[in-house]
Amino acid sequence: MIYVENIRKEFKKTIKQPGLLGSFKSLFNPKTEKVVAVDDISFNVGKGEILGFIGPNGAGKSTVIKMLTGILTPTSGSCTINGQNPQKDRKKYVREIGVVFGQRTQLWWDLPLTETYAVLKEIYEVEDTAYKRKMAFLNEVLELDGFIKSPVRTLSLGQRMRADIAASLLHSPKVLFLDEPTIGLDIVVKDNIRKAIAAINAEEKTTVILTTHDLGDIETLSKRIVMIDKGRNVFEGTVSDLKESYGQMRQLNFELERAEELEKLDYKSRFNLSDDDIALKSDGLSCEVRFNSAHAPVSEVVSYTLATAKVSDISVKDADIEEIIRRLYQKGVEADA
Repeated sequence: MIYVENIRKEFKKTIKQPGLLGSFKSLFNPKTEKVVAVDDISFNVGKGEILGFIGPNGAGKSTVIKMLTGILTPTSGSCTINGQNPQKDRKKYVREIGVVFGQRTQLWWDLPLTETYAVLKEIYEVEDTAYKRKMAFLNEVLELDGFIKSPVRTLSLGQRMRADIAASLLHSPKVLFLDEPTIGLDIVVKDNIRKAIAAINAEEKTTVILTTHDLGDIETLSKRIVMIDKGRNVFEGTVSDLKESYGQMRQLNFELERAEELEKLDYKSRFNLSDDDIALKSDGLSCEVRFNSAHAPVSEVVSYTLATAKVSDISVKDADIEEIIRRLYQKGVEADA
């Protein structure tokens, strides 16, 4: 459904010299430098797939999304979505995509949702029968009934986000771009929106590109992720691949019988670990140790803990995906240095 081949985006940045004289010089003889926001990124997305598209702030995610939606034109490379070029086939193309930006809304502030959706129905030329069927489905999965007659300005953030997702789906797009759809929402609302996205994907076979900082979204919705940093691909594969490649970190949780017992434990010296391979936190009797099992086997860490300190309870679990991604980014920073 989506083919992205070696896209690159460069911007020209004006360098302003200090002071009033510098302002005049910049006005009449501006000096510019080239900024590379996206550097040779490639990936594909299959029909009906939910792809997690992630990266730190400033990585180039939004620039990539803007090129895929046709807002920006790549400096070089190409992207094809459902056989169309987002820039050259813009008028026809935008009828086949839906876009939701978590920090912006496409809804009219003072209009009730019913009127907003009616306007969008006419803009996209949706037939009456198809519109009624789609609204019934969206009401079911997004639970719009409780606020669908309310003006947008009166909606909570969670209600507004559900309303925005519904608006982006009225014309049955083949591709849906979701940029931070759960930002700022509480855990219950996040869970409801995740379930709604999964239901829409299953029912409509809509291809979804999900950009998010909330790794719970990724683990719940995406089987495959593309990760970028500083405008370049740093990882592409399944969440399982990511955990297998970078998931050597384990987390040991245990309860001490006495707080003084913690002083006996020196994992760093015992296993000759670097600061990046070991981290210990304690809150009274409760302790948490994150360690690199490639350098300190789980069985040996557990045995050392039990033999050295008096422990009343102990458990081991895999590090979460957030920890894995933090380590992947750290490797990238070290490689650049």
